[in-house]
Amino acid sequence: MPPILLPASAAAFAPRSTPNIVLGSKAEKWLTDTLKRTNRVKRPLNSVSQHFRCLTETLSPPSAIWTLCSLMLPKAPETELRKDDNPLVEALFNYQMLAIEAYIVHVDMVSQHEVAFKLTPETIETLVEYHKDIHSVDTAAATWNWSEKEVQLKKLQDDFKQSINRFVYRTNAIALEGLEEDGSGELLRGRSEEVRSAIMGLFLPLLPPPPRVVDVVRPTPLLPSSTGADNWWQPTMSQSQQSSMDSWRVLPSSPNATSGDASSSMWASMSLNEMQLPSPSSSFSETYSTDCESPPQYYSAPMTTAPYTAAMTMASIPQLPLPSTLLQQQCSTAMGFGGFDWGRYQDFALPYAM
Repeated sequence: MPPILLPASAAAFAPRSTPNIVLGSKAEKWLTDTLKRTNRVKRPLNSVSQHFRCLTETLSPPSAIWTLCSLMLPKAPETELRKDDNPLVEALFNYQMLAIEAYIVHVDMVSQHEVAFKLTPETIETLVEYHKDIHSVDTAAATWNWSEKEVQLKKLQDDFKQSINRFVYRTNAIALEGLEEDGSGELLRGRSEEVRSAIMGLFLPLLPPPPRVVDVVRPTPLLPSSTGADNWWQPTMSQSQQSSMDSWRVLPSSPNATSGDASSSMWASMSLNEMQLPSPSSSFSETYSTDCESPPQYYSAPMTTAPYTAAMTMASIPQLPLPSTLLQQQCSTAMGFGGFDWGRYQDFALPYAM
């Protein structure tokens, strides 16, 4: 589609000037008939140049004003309109008829076959005043108040003023059939409805700002470590169990070789009564021989895996002397000691037998 060019007189706020007319190599028959009908002085129209001169002289005078359409607009804001039971009375007192007038700025009979109309300054001024005094009041009353409402309303009025000054109605060149003798005319074939819809589309409502999106602040789910006490997950222990655990921490049953130097002083400073012996597993191991009369005796301390309290240890086993006292006695399988018959050592399991 070729670019559509309009003369400088069609720009916004441009003064009126002679219309720009472009005719083809041969004049249309309907254009010739229209010019013959509107000319008061009969002149020959035998060439394209004669058609161009006649059409320019007809559309150039200030009286060559076209009526594009008519608008029925209220005379006052809606809150000031008269209320009456008779709708005819309301229409007479509350509404006015406004004629939308324009003049021709461009005629193209070659490429676009169109004619362009620009609104007259009087029509533009009337529409701007109506927009400011009536339309703006009604549209402002129909919206809620916000901080920048007056600024937006002023911007709405400025935008309408720019739009109505740039408004140019373009239609087919056949519209020139409505031309009259003095260069005025009216749009035919229902084109007035097009103009009415186009102009009323410039009256935009005042739109309030969109509602702000409120972010729903949801509480952050608390981790288990931050709810309640810090030791809620720890298993509860009774005071007796805790004291038993503490005692084994203080006095290990079999200190290792690496910590022997550090724990030797602890073992030396504690008496026998303060020590806690582990519970015997099931038996004692004894190495003996019948070849010698007084062989050395060995005492193997039983191992245990579960801690016991001192009261449970002393109640489960009898009081036994240290192994060093056995060296003074005779070697015999039937030797008894503290109610314990060493001859029955085979009845007991040897957990450490190889």
